[in-house]
Amino acid sequence: ELLKNDMVKDDDKIPFAGKIYDEAGRMIRLVEDIISLSRLDEGADDMRRENIDLYVLADKAVQSLEPQAEAAGVSLKLTGVSAVLTGVPHLLYSVIYNLCDNAIKYNHKNGKVTVNIQNESSTVVLSVQDTGIGIAPEHQERIFERFYRVDKSHSKAVGGTGLGLSIVKHSVKIHHARIEVKSLVGKGTTVTVIFPG
Repeated sequence: ELLKNDMVKDDDKIPFAGKIYDEAGRMIRLVEDIISLSRLDEGADDMRRENIDLYVLADKAVQSLEPQAEAAGVSLKLTGVSAVLTGVPHLLYSVIYNLCDNAIKYNHKNGKVTVNIQNESSTVVLSVQDTGIGIAPEHQERIFERFYRVDKSHSKAVGGTGLGLSIVKHSVKIHHARIEVKSLVGKGTTVTVIFPG
């Protein structure tokens, strides 16, 4: 409104525009996440499943998040082996992406994030391990709830929508997989997703 009515000093116009741009981007991400969740609530009957190598998908997600990790001073690496499973590619990608995104955001400078894919006899196992701030035991059950924040001030600073882990939970359920969280405050978190092979 101030900009529209030309009530902003010239020196302040670019910072104002930057804030508007950032907030508009956050709103777009929020709307996209809400749409994704509402589609997941309806089920995945209309989503095409195919055989996909989880390691290849994880490599794509890791490469996509590399600039973000570098900017945060966090090392991000992928380990493990090729593991083919039947699933919905964009949902599997969103699981890996959201888990890695959180592991970077809630980490320390010079921290590490390791994504590992294992192909076991009857399961495919994805784990995302970080050296970040960790999650207290009383919060671990609730982190997959919509808009639940463990640390509200930190969440606002890193700009999440509060829906990423809820999307992960729904996507995992659609693939008949299970998810486990192990975390120590100040030491880091490991999230493991076990897919039926």
